[in-house]
Amino acid sequence: MNNEAKIAYFSMEIGLSNDIPTYSGGLGVLAGDTIKSSADLKIPLIAVTLISKKGYFRQDIDSDGRQVEYPVVWDPSKFMVRLSRKVKVQIEERNVYIQAWRYKVQSITGGEVDVLYLDTDVEENTKEDREITAFLYGGDVHYRLKQEIVLGIGGVRMLHALGFHIKKYHMNEGHASLLVLELLLMHKKDVESVWDERWIWDTDTVKDLCVFTTHTPIEAGHDRFSYDLVNKILGAVVPLELLKRLGGEHYLNMTLLALNLSKYINGVAKKHGEVSKTLFPGYEINAITNGVHSFTWTCESFKQLYDKYIPGWANEPELLVRAENIPDEELWAAHLHAKNDLVHFVRNIAGIELNPDVLTVGFARRFASYKRADLVFSNLERLLKVGEKGRFQIVYAGKAHPKDIPGKDIIKKIIEFTKTIDNKIKVIFLKDYNMEKALKLVSGVDVWLNTPLRPREASGTSGMKAAHNGVINFSILDGWWIEGHIEGITGWSIGPKPLESSLVNVNDMTDAEDLYNKLENIIIPMYYKDKSHWIKVMKNSIGKIAYYFNTHRMMRRYVTEAYIR
Repeated sequence: MNNEAKIAYFSMEIGLSNDIPTYSGGLGVLAGDTIKSSADLKIPLIAVTLISKKGYFRQDIDSDGRQVEYPVVWDPSKFMVRLSRKVKVQIEERNVYIQAWRYKVQSITGGEVDVLYLDTDVEENTKEDREITAFLYGGDVHYRLKQEIVLGIGGVRMLHALGFHIKKYHMNEGHASLLVLELLLMHKKDVESVWDERWIWDTDTVKDLCVFTTHTPIEAGHDRFSYDLVNKILGAVVPLELLKRLGGEHYLNMTLLALNLSKYINGVAKKHGEVSKTLFPGYEINAITNGVHSFTWTCESFKQLYDKYIPGWANEPELLVRAENIPDEELWAAHLHAKNDLVHFVRNIAGIELNPDVLTVGFARRFASYKRADLVFSNLERLLKVGEKGRFQIVYAGKAHPKDIPGKDIIKKIIEFTKTIDNKIKVIFLKDYNMEKALKLVSGVDVWLNTPLRPREASGTSGMKAAHNGVINFSILDGWWIEGHIEGITGWSIGPKPLESSLVNVNDMTDAEDLYNKLENIIIPMYYKDKSHWIKVMKNSIGKIAYYFNTHRMMRRYVTEAYIR
């Protein structure tokens, strides 16, 4: 198909647009932004993912405030081309056939990146096997392992069947780690020409081909499968002794498998790199801090503003360092435009009236319990007292994984608060969070709130999107914010300095009290009484955060540090 050497970028989920619902949250949207920047910068990259024909899920909220999940109905043929080539993998000792859909990401710079969406919904397969690529992160551990066989092993086979010459295989998280087994088979040496049987499996060659990015600092976040399950579903692709040496003695740890067969390994923020070294001692783990695709995550009014005062910003986001050149009144007018857009959007989809004159706080992300979406409600009496100092409203959005009961409970709790304190502080929850809603929120609120348990946030990217729109971050010092934060200059911290490099017990009330104090004594007074100072911090968000925390800078580092080594 193409003789140029490519970087093969494997990700279980990719978020490119609202219309292609093959993402669940930050990991997928980061992958989409990575691909867009690669197209802009003309990096020879090809991406591989799963089609997820029934999406992650469509979220509804029932009358009790509980999240309810429904399949997403979408038609890949409207957006991409089905390729004629098929490959097969062995699952439970039977052939499972895989087809691919090709989607082209094209940049105005002339660059383009193909994305291959793998699909087992083909007539040669059993009904059960046709469903393997139906739901993103759906089903049980058996379903997940089948998906990872299709992604890793099937993905490598599809690339080779289509004639691609691959220079590096980049695993975005451990879901694609089984690709190393396929590479071991491809580079297995001729037994007759090898005196020492240890060298039959050419791990060094495979290692040279692989790059691994880990995204979670939590042990439970790494996929693990029992060897009984691996034997039943995958079979003996390589000898069990070798697999245990590479992937763990007691169970197959997908992260360990990738760590042992990748020449370049990185975490996604400086702090995350440190935490990962503690979690996986003995491995050289680098850090390349995440970014966002600047053009995608800048709202229309700010695009026009940047075009006027910082021409060329979209493909050279580092130029945003010149944000100081934007007149205060024009910056504020662009922000009010975005805020009114959010007000109209909320009215249209939820029938709720937000007040554009009131300080608006946004919180939107996956509702995993460690993200503590409900921290602001820790002391309701104290929160209401803050509300007496100056009015503010909070807009929430986000999905909990269908099996994450604690996450669902937090959504229910917040929806209950929307009813109990509505006459004093307006709190709203927008259901079915997606990329369109995300852009409305990160550009239309005044303050972006983030309250994870430290140091569980590997990076986070929503605050970077907010900064691209002059929205100010108010966050726990974790992930990327440790690097982006200058107190009172680029935004505000919540809680103590991030000194730990492993998981510790954090006092929720200490963090909550700091949140209340800064909201009451710094943020609210500045917003209502010192607009020029507020606008100064908005400019710093753009000029000191957005200029750096973007995927153009990130991808240049991957090229120089990981891809051309």
